[in-house]
Amino acid sequence: MTRRVLLLVVLLVAAGGGAWWWSSRRPDPIMWQGYAEADFVKVGPTQQGLLTAVAVSRGDAVEAGAVLFTQDDANDRAARDQAAQMLAQAERQLANLMAGGKPTEIEQAEANLADAQATLARIAGDLARGENLLPRGDATKQSVDQLRADYRSAQAKVEALQAALKQSRAPMGRDGEIEAQRASVAASRAALDMAEWRLAQRRVVAPVSARVADVLARPGETMAAGAPVVSLLPPGNIFVRFFVPEALFSTVHLDDRVALACDGCPTGLTARISFISPQAEYTPPLIYSESSKAKLVFIVEARPAREQAVRLNPGEPIEVRPVVTP
Repeated sequence: MTRRVLLLVVLLVAAGGGAWWWSSRRPDPIMWQGYAEADFVKVGPTQQGLLTAVAVSRGDAVEAGAVLFTQDDANDRAARDQAAQMLAQAERQLANLMAGGKPTEIEQAEANLADAQATLARIAGDLARGENLLPRGDATKQSVDQLRADYRSAQAKVEALQAALKQSRAPMGRDGEIEAQRASVAASRAALDMAEWRLAQRRVVAPVSARVADVLARPGETMAAGAPVVSLLPPGNIFVRFFVPEALFSTVHLDDRVALACDGCPTGLTARISFISPQAEYTPPLIYSESSKAKLVFIVEARPAREQAVRLNPGEPIEVRPVVTP
């Protein structure tokens, strides 16, 4: 009987101690699983063409503006030269329409006008003398009338030669022809600009400073417009994607800070939540942890600072914990 009582006391003490431990123990810290991901910049040609050279290799660090690859540009060079010749021709035609007569033609018109003006001055003098002599009977009315007619004729000839000289000095084309040719020059210049742009596009450069993540094509391949040739990874384009169980979804908010940890990563890595999926989904198969038993999770993304993002590698498993602000 004494043994039974003693055993009962021991069991009651053990049960009480276990209950106390269970009630007083700290809950497991919140930890979400995820992995590093990246926004790759895939660079391809703007137009179809034969790939002639690739200037970078996988793993190279390139600066913005560095040549990545080139395409065959023989056709674009010919098109550029043709557009340049057409622009030069249009400009010469415009200059011809805006130019006056030949210098020798202008000189001849000036000489003819000077001769007509001299004749007009001589006839004007003869007419003045005849009109002075007519009242005294020293000149006949018939001769004075003839001088008047000669004066009007000489005056009309002077006006005609003045107009001819003005026409010789004026542009050869009419206003409408000149405006049309100016439009033609503008169109030819635009065609040349387009041809030069297309030629420049055959030499593709890095849009940003980055590391070459992959080279997707080799010289000799004919690339379609937009088909990626080089994949770049800018340092600041690495982020962390992790999965929050449905029960804890209400605890995460945009711009919240989270702590990051992984094998071989330095301590103190943090990031800010930049995206929270509005739709739940089943736990992805890549998560095998026993601690992740929730069936429904929400995808959340967080972006570390640029100087910290470079320390992560895409595909690397990451443990994410919330940062509790005091």
